[in-house]
Amino acid sequence: MRRLADTLSNVEQKGLDWKLTPDLDPSRAKHRAKPQTRKTEVSPFVIAAIRLLLFTGCRLGEILNLRWSDVDFERSTLNLADSKTGRKSVILNRPAIEILSELPRIGSHVISGQHPTKPRTSITRQWYRIRELSGLDGSDGKPPFRLHDFRHNFASIGVGAGMGLPIVGKLLGHSQPATTQRYAHLDADPLRRAANAIGATIVAAMDKESQGQAFLPGSKND
Repeated sequence: MRRLADTLSNVEQKGLDWKLTPDLDPSRAKHRAKPQTRKTEVSPFVIAAIRLLLFTGCRLGEILNLRWSDVDFERSTLNLADSKTGRKSVILNRPAIEILSELPRIGSHVISGQHPTKPRTSITRQWYRIRELSGLDGSDGKPPFRLHDFRHNFASIGVGAGMGLPIVGKLLGHSQPATTQRYAHLDADPLRRAANAIGATIVAAMDKESQGQAFLPGSKND
């Protein structure tokens, strides 16, 4: 997430470097632009879409088709009339609200495209370049990070923080508890931390030099 944040900030300020064809015919290569001008400006709406995916756990289609009329700033919610699971509300955290508040209103859709009354159809091409610059393209031996993986990332962070499957399922708009159950293995981490914290507190409260030591592993009463 840190690498992605740095890449998004850099792309936002400087644009994307051209991806040059390594085996380009030398006779054509001489007509390339100078290195300092080999930049492609990236729409702020593309950057905003990626950040909203990160902070909301929404599906890509829900973000690209999001209308300003769906955004309730007063209640900090998105009111989606036609998501994959039907009508649902998405609770917005503060970073998501800030992203939306700073976006210009070009047309009816939050993530504006070329036509003011139509949604942007895709951000995949720009995402492939951004994830490559972030080292999320599989070059480290891990699977390439997909746009839908932002949703899994959001859920994993919530469950790993001990928020519980029902709460995370509500945030994601899962209609069936079984859908959220895929993250159940992450529940062990907060439970283990809690067990260790309790154990450490008990040990600290015991007199290790006297009776307390008798209850610790390796003692004669073990």
